Amino acid sequence: MSVERNSAVGEQPSAKTKKAAKGSNGKPESRLAMVRRARRINRELAEVYPYAHPELDFRNPFELLVATVLSAQTTDLRVNQTTPALFARYPTPEDMAAAVPEELEDIIRPTGFFRAKTKSLIGLSSALRDRFDGEVPGRLADLVTLPGVGRKTANVVLGNAFGVPGLTVDTHFGRLVRRWKWTEQEDPEKVEAEIAEIFPKSEWTMLSHRVIFHGRRVCHSRKPACGACPIAHLCPSYGEGETDPEKARALLKYEMGGYPGQRLNPPAGYPGKPAPARVE
Repeated sequence: MSVERNSAVGEQPSAKTKKAAKGSNGKPESRLAMVRRARRINRELAEVYPYAHPELDFRNPFELLVATVLSAQTTDLRVNQTTPALFARYPTPEDMAAAVPEELEDIIRPTGFFRAKTKSLIGLSSALRDRFDGEVPGRLADLVTLPGVGRKTANVVLGNAFGVPGLTVDTHFGRLVRRWKWTEQEDPEKVEAEIAEIFPKSEWTMLSHRVIFHGRRVCHSRKPACGACPIAHLCPSYGEGETDPEKARALLKYEMGGYPGQRLNPPAGYPGKPAPARVE
């Protein structure tokens, strides 16, 4: 499916589809109906974003782990613009564990919260050196023992560096699954647990990518582009954002809006433009 087609979709739902979270009798949607709708949304997002992928540049598990820690409270684009110099200076856990904090801080400063992140990076690198022979472990129980690494970061690394299914509950994921009435939970771990019951484990990693892609490109926090949304007919929150198709298309971001993506080195099949390498 081309980006041009993606950006053009978004016909306004009928009054019937606006009430997607209710049954045809006007009563609250049953759990079975919700699960069927959720799985249909996943299937349709797979058609819209067949190229969905992690939006952090990385070449190995260590680089993905570090990049994910750096991505807190900033964009993946800013991380991707920062990590080439970082990994040129500190390519291994042993190198980063021995870093002079002030020098590491200077490199990662553009990502924000650089002092706390420096402490986490040196700490996790030291742990990898001392407890895991310099290798990133492939188990959730081990990853979450590393400084600065929680379940979200661990699931990113497991799903994308080791092929172990996991749900990445970031702000985009949480916002969308609540808008779609898959859960009412706010706590990320409770969200993860409830969504895990809806989908087979084999879908968890790619579901995360698709939902996050959609949240970044179409279903924005403050003003979702409802009128250009390809799954508007399945969304019980249709109308929270701009419903006029032309105005909604103007809200689309990244490749959906014809702009560069977040990766300097996007994977094969990505239809957008690479991000600029310069840190602004």
